[in-house]
This record gives sequence, C-alpha cells and structure tokens, in this order.
Amino acid sequence: MNLSLSWARNRREGLVFLLFAVLVVISALTRILLTFKTSAQIDFGALTYAEVTVIGLFYDVVTAVYFCLPFVTYLWLIPQRIYARPGHIYILYGWFSILIFILVFNGIAEWLFWDEFSARFNFIAVDYLVYTTEVIGNIRQSYPIAWIIAGVIGVTGAIVFGVRSWIQNSAVHYVCFKNRTFGFALYVGMLVASLLMVNSKLHHFARNAFASELAGNGMYELFAAYRHNELDYERFYSSIKTTDAFSLIRDRVKTKEAEFTNTNPYSITRAIHHAGPAKDWNVVLISVESFSADFMKHFGNRDGITPFLDSLADHSLLFTNLYATGTRTVRGLEALSLCVPPTPGQSIVRRPNNEELFSLAGVFNEKGYYSQFLYGGYSYFDNMSYFFENNGYAITDRSALKDDEIDYENIWGVADENLFELAIREMDKNTAHHKVFSHIMTTSNHRPYTYPEGRVDIPSHTSRRGAVKYTDYAIGKFIREASRKPWFAKTVFVIVADHCASSAGKTDLPVDKYHIPLLIYSPGNIAPGTMDRLMSQIDIGPTVLGLLNFSYVSNFYGFDMFQLEPGRERAFVSTYQSLGYIRRGELVILSPQAKAETFLLSPDNDIARVVANDSLTKEAIAWYECASYSFQNGFMKATKSSVSTVSAKHSAP
Repeated sequence: MNLSLSWARNRREGLVFLLFAVLVVISALTRILLTFKTSAQIDFGALTYAEVTVIGLFYDVVTAVYFCLPFVTYLWLIPQRIYARPGHIYILYGWFSILIFILVFNGIAEWLFWDEFSARFNFIAVDYLVYTTEVIGNIRQSYPIAWIIAGVIGVTGAIVFGVRSWIQNSAVHYVCFKNRTFGFALYVGMLVASLLMVNSKLHHFARNAFASELAGNGMYELFAAYRHNELDYERFYSSIKTTDAFSLIRDRVKTKEAEFTNTNPYSITRAIHHAGPAKDWNVVLISVESFSADFMKHFGNRDGITPFLDSLADHSLLFTNLYATGTRTVRGLEALSLCVPPTPGQSIVRRPNNEELFSLAGVFNEKGYYSQFLYGGYSYFDNMSYFFENNGYAITDRSALKDDEIDYENIWGVADENLFELAIREMDKNTAHHKVFSHIMTTSNHRPYTYPEGRVDIPSHTSRRGAVKYTDYAIGKFIREASRKPWFAKTVFVIVADHCASSAGKTDLPVDKYHIPLLIYSPGNIAPGTMDRLMSQIDIGPTVLGLLNFSYVSNFYGFDMFQLEPGRERAFVSTYQSLGYIRRGELVILSPQAKAETFLLSPDNDIARVVANDSLTKEAIAWYECASYSFQNGFMKATKSSVSTVSAKHSAP
C-alpha cells in the first residue's frame, strides 16, 4: 500500500487519483450529512443504508471521471520541460484550488437545494441556471452568502495545504508523451463507457424516494438532467398504438354538453354547448405561489396563517379535492392556461413551438374580452413573457411600476400588495372598454420569504409561514379594494395555487404534496358551496367557462366539473420524469424506461400497496401519450377562427 502511494505521489498521474479521492470523500461526506438531515423522514433499514452507500460510491466515481476531464487533458498535453519548471507548481496549485473550491461549493449547494426540494440536483437546477440573476439574487437574499463563500475558501485552502506534498512531488517521475497518450486513451475509454452505459436508473433502486435520492450524486444528476432536459414520450415511456390511445381519450373527454366537430382520429376538438345567454362577467384568476391546501384552516391547519382566505372560503365556492399537475410555477401556468396534462421534461411554457396554442385567453378573446397576464417580477423569467404574449395574453409585469409605487421587492418581484395595486389600476383602465380576463401570478410566498414589515405578526425573512400570511393579507387587501370598484359586482375571482410548497415525500409522487385549494368568489353571482369531487388543475378553465355559461369550441383536456358525470373524475400529478394518474383510489405512475406501476391509495392518499390494474394503466398511458403527441404534432394549436384574436400584442384602448 505504501509502495503504491509512493508511486502515485511521484508522478503527474497521481494528481488524478488525488483529485478522484477528494471528490469521492466530499461526495460521501455530503451523502452522510444529507442522510442525517433527512433522518426523521427515513424509515429504511441497515441493508438499504448499505445499498445507498455502495451505489452512491459508484456514482461518485463516475462523476469523478466526468469532473476530472479538463485536468486530465491538461496533464496529457503539458510538456515535461514546462511541467518540471519551478514556477509550474503555482499553476498546479491554481488548478487544485479552483477544482476543490467547485467541489466544496457544490456540496454546500447540494445542501441548500435539498433544503428546498428534498432532492439531489435535477431538472429544476438546470432550469434555474439559465436565470442566473434571479437564482444568485435569491441565494444572496436567503443565505449569508459572504460567510458561505469565506467558509468554502477556508476549507479549500486547508485541503490544498494538506495535499501540497503530492502536488510538489508530482514532477519527480518523467512520463513521456507516448505513455501519457496511452493513459489518456484509457481515461477517454472510461468516459465513453460511462456516457453510454451509466444513467440515473441504477440509483432509483428503492421505493423510498429519499433512499434513491441519497444514492445518487448531485453533480452527476445535474449533468444527466442537462442531457435529458426534454423527454420524448414514445421513446422513454410505456405507450400503446397512437390511434388506440386517441380513440380512448376521445371517449373520455366526451361529455354531455360536448360534441366532436370532426372525425379526425387525432383530434379532441369539441363544440361545447350551453343553453341560454353567456354571463358577461369579468374573471380575475389569482395563481398563488407555492400555496398548499394544508396552509388553510379548512384543510386542518391550526396556525392561523390564512385568516382572510379562511373567511373568504365561507362565502365562496370551495373545491376541496383539487390536485396540482406539477411542482413548478411554469407547470401550474401551463395547466391553468392550456388545460392539458403535464408532458415529461420541460413545461410547454418553456418549450419551442409553443405559439398560438389553444388557450383559456383565446376563448375569452373570442368572446370580446381583453386578456392579460400580470406578474410581480420580470416576465422574461421562465419564458413567461414569450409564452403568454403568443397565446392570447397582454403582459404587464414589474416594469410597469415606478420606484415610488413599490413598498418592497426582492429578487423574484415586488411585494404582492404592490402587484395587486397594479392589478386594480389595470382593471380600472381596461373594464372601461372591455370585459376582462386577468391572470395574476403572485411571488411573495417564495424563499427568501421577505415582505414589508408591519403587515402581519410574523417578521419578514423568518419562515414560509410568514410569507403565506403576508400573501393572505395582500389578497384580502385586494379583494376589499376591489369591492369598492364599479366592476366588482360583475367579476368572478378565482383563487388557486400554482403548486404546493413542497413536493418531497417518501415516494416519487406523494399525492398529498399536490393537494391545493381553489376558491371561486363572486357574491350575488355564484352561490357559496363546497365541491368535494376529485379534480385536476386542468379542469379549472373549463369549469370557470361553464360557470359563465359559455358555448365555445374546445381543444382542452380538462372537464367542466359541473357537467361531468359522477365516476369519471381523475387527476394528474407529475415531476419532470414521473407521470401520475389518479382515479378511484388508485395511482398509476409512468416512468422512463417504459416503467408503469399501479398503487392502491389509502384514505389519506398515501401509497398502501402495489396492485394490478391493466385497464387503468392503459387509460393513464393514453392521456399522457395523446397530450405529448398533440403538442409535438400541432394538435394543440388554436383553431383558425381564434388565431386572428389570439395575439395579445395589442393594448387596450
């Protein structure tokens, strides 16, 4: 052992082994710390711990192969005459300082990411790296970043100091270019083998989602997520014959108030008929950032953090069994605007070729409405501006506010009360000439959980509870101010979450982590009540249009819940990879590698056991396969009659 260490310490190849060892040690330590952090939620035994350790070590080594490539390439190309010069040692110190800094910083970043998402780096991390201004700003406002960087620098310096003798002695043994080339070729062979043969499937070995996440390596998962940012349904998921899938879905979306407008087997376009005149009410749709149902007293919360919404629920049509389609804002916006099931990978909001789709705004525009999307941040984030502008909405965002109109802002946007003040101003202006459909997206209930002081009894920047209570306060202020406006009497307020505050659980798709509230409030127009039927976020649009008694041509996958026959309820839940389908107390999960499993749900929506239900699995496949096929092949596009009105690049008079 001492001989082999001596060999490694006296030649440049030894620096590669050293860097490998540092990466593996830091990764293993990160895994141990994350395990302790999650210990209260872990219920697996010693054997699973051993599997986590062994599989984790494998991914750490594979990650090291990727990570060390730039340094290995440098060691291969640098001539010995330069390598052996006294001054070259400082270049090596520089290499190690930079690479070890990255490794230590990555470990800290994994901790913070786990704190937010209870997962290793994934699709979300890749997605956010595109928006460095918001992400870096959020980190700076949420954490003591200066101290963190100082700590990382200190740890980096200590490690480099500890291995300085390896670096100093690495030029003792001469290695000719031929031998270096042979070694580099072997290394490239390992790299290619890793690329071709290793994927994320191996560490998803356990039914306990935390065990599977811990067995991975965050840096590897970041690389894997980057490679598979979009997932082709037919390539990665269980599928059936496309015509059979559409035949099944055409049967499922057919309801008593609808009839198909054509016989195209790939079309779900239906004419929706309602007797009597349409209601010319304005619609204000508020999608609340990260608002889980269990924040409200009506769903069991006893902290009193939503006093206004708890009161408003008693005067609203309250939907108690509604589930978000995903775990990100863009997924919620997709469901609310397009009323389609989630498709694997990117939300449609962020995909290419997402223009002139059949949207909720398109329906309102055909009825003579002015449709608008209001956002408290800058709408370029997550491609929101491009998506909404090209699908029937005018855009109003943070840039519409002057500095003296902002009480508070953080990196995500202005305080919710300032957003709602802007919304009041826009409603005053636009209702003078139009009926209005206004979709408002809040931002305050988001880390770093900061908001103006003095509004609620929980200090800013202390917890999500405070941010929830502040958003509740802002919504209450908005509704009270709106009630004094002439347009209030003919306005329907729809209040719903974009997604839950957390999607982490012991399973890949913990159903209770997708449970969101929905309130429809319009005194004098819509009677208060409770709807307890199972419902998906994609059903909100058709249900609201039904309450308005609209007759229209629909390309939506969602249902009007007041027209749907009992027993046909279903819901969709998803991550960027796992696709869930809930119906009649069972959950189907479709995953890459064409994996499909069906689970029986307990009364509290926890997974009870695996069951066999081929017909339900086929039904789940059909919904997701058809949604993916429809988007890829243009069947989600707006009809010709609505294309002329779908552009929202106009402005209201």
